[in-house]
Amino acid sequence: MSVPGPPSLDGVLAGPPHGLESGGPTPGLSDTSPDEGLIEDLTIEDKAVEQLAEGLLSHYLPDLQRSKQALQELTQNQVVLLDTLEQEISKFKECHSMLDINALFTEAKHYHAKLVNIRKEMLMLHEKTSKLKKRALKLQQKRQKEELEREQQREKEFEREKQLTAKPAKRM
Repeated sequence: MSVPGPPSLDGVLAGPPHGLESGGPTPGLSDTSPDEGLIEDLTIEDKAVEQLAEGLLSHYLPDLQRSKQALQELTQNQVVLLDTLEQEISKFKECHSMLDINALFTEAKHYHAKLVNIRKEMLMLHEKTSKLKKRALKLQQKRQKEELEREQQREKEFEREKQLTAKPAKRM
């Protein structure tokens, strides 16, 4: 069983690990008991796994760190964009509420004009009723005066008739 060597700078295995060059005895493949070389194989395999992991990390770690930095910048930019978007939304809502306020003011002006017209009509009606009351009062006073005059005329006629009626002479 051969064990890979230490990784080169570019991450590709260069050859067998130290002490495992061809020509030397291969551990774990001796003529003795099959269990004797097992512990040696495990320590060599652990070293090889460790070296492979270090090589893999050294190869991919810079790219991963750059990716991590790029993701952090992207996340930060997204936060800035979200804040900007929230501000724009609030501005839009303010504009929309301003339109609502303008509509309310327009409606208020309309109703104010209606109230002014109603007030003018009420003043005009008040003036007309005042004039009609004065006229009715004058007419009533004129009728009363005419009636009084007729009554006085009747009394005068009655008095005249009384005076014209023959009076018996007083005998003495």
